[in-house]
Amino acid sequence: RKEADQDRVKKQLAVHDLSSEDWGGKVGVVGVSAVTGEGIDALLERILLEAEILELKANPAKKASGIVIDAHLSQGKGTMAALIVQSGTLKEGDAVVVGPYAGRVKALFDGHGRPIKEAGPSTPIEILGLSEVPAAGDIFYAVEDEKQARDIAATRQEKIKHEKLAGTARVSLEELYSQIQQGDIKELRVVIKGDVQGSIEALKESLAKIPTNEVKLRFMHAAVGDVNASDVILAVASQAIIIAFHVKIDPKAKQELEKTPVDLREYRIIYDAVDDVKKALEGLLAPRLKRHFVGRVEIRNVFKLSRSGVVAGCYVQKGKVRNKSQVDVLRNGEVAHTGHISTLKRFKDDVKEVAEGFECGITVANFDQIQVGDVIEAFEVESIARKL
Repeated sequence: RKEADQDRVKKQLAVHDLSSEDWGGKVGVVGVSAVTGEGIDALLERILLEAEILELKANPAKKASGIVIDAHLSQGKGTMAALIVQSGTLKEGDAVVVGPYAGRVKALFDGHGRPIKEAGPSTPIEILGLSEVPAAGDIFYAVEDEKQARDIAATRQEKIKHEKLAGTARVSLEELYSQIQQGDIKELRVVIKGDVQGSIEALKESLAKIPTNEVKLRFMHAAVGDVNASDVILAVASQAIIIAFHVKIDPKAKQELEKTPVDLREYRIIYDAVDDVKKALEGLLAPRLKRHFVGRVEIRNVFKLSRSGVVAGCYVQKGKVRNKSQVDVLRNGEVAHTGHISTLKRFKDDVKEVAEGFECGITVANFDQIQVGDVIEAFEVESIARKL
């Protein structure tokens, strides 16, 4: 772009202790253009030079291992996983373990989608043949045969299941204690299902950036694939909402939803999901309470009546006083009691309101220690919805 400024970018890098070599630092910086292709050859040369200096080597003769970059369900093909082979050589037909899942490599494709038979170290590929959709960042490696792969995957899945069950009980207790300590902090629980791992990670990252210290956002489960019955059951058990991003709801899940309705929301745009969750979090925030002065009353006499209890003979100094109003009883400038007016009288008649400059009789609910000279301040409380 015409407005591109390499020095500005270098300055931004330097703020994070990444000073380029031409600025006296140790970081190699190569200017490239995605528009014209300028600098790509220099970048490739620099990568080769760095690899040689750092002695980055891998053995292509051993069984393959590497990392998952992304994964998704493809209609008609099944699970497609994008991998980087970091060591060894992955071949068509190899049995593999990927995170907690197993499979046999049915087909390999290079970075341009062309079928290949094998992939050596540092090769980006896509493979077919996994039983489930792995998560980005999962480690994969080839093993002797499918049986070994399935055994390893089953052991890992069992371990994850136990950790989830143990974690649920432990977290519940911790959360209970935490809420008591922190003043009843609330949380919104979310189950996310998406079309690809990248979408899920982007959605989680965007949701996690919603600013709030009072309401916690907890991801109960996040995985690639259509919304299934297990997702609905989990949402019911954990009182969570389900966010479905570019995925469908399978028939069994629909049956579960009919039995036990869950707040399930379908989205095509990440920002729509973030906006809705933000509104939900705002709904969970405790409202801000604003107090409005209504009236001030001076207590001039106190009468103890057998039926009504203690009645205060009062004079309204400012504003007005209403029956059932919330009040503070002030003694020597300090609040002696906070409650509400249970009866308000003018002479012997019950009234709804007494204005400034008039006398009245007041009984304060659950408070019979009222004294001559006390002041009653009536107020209203406005509840204001909080915004993030």
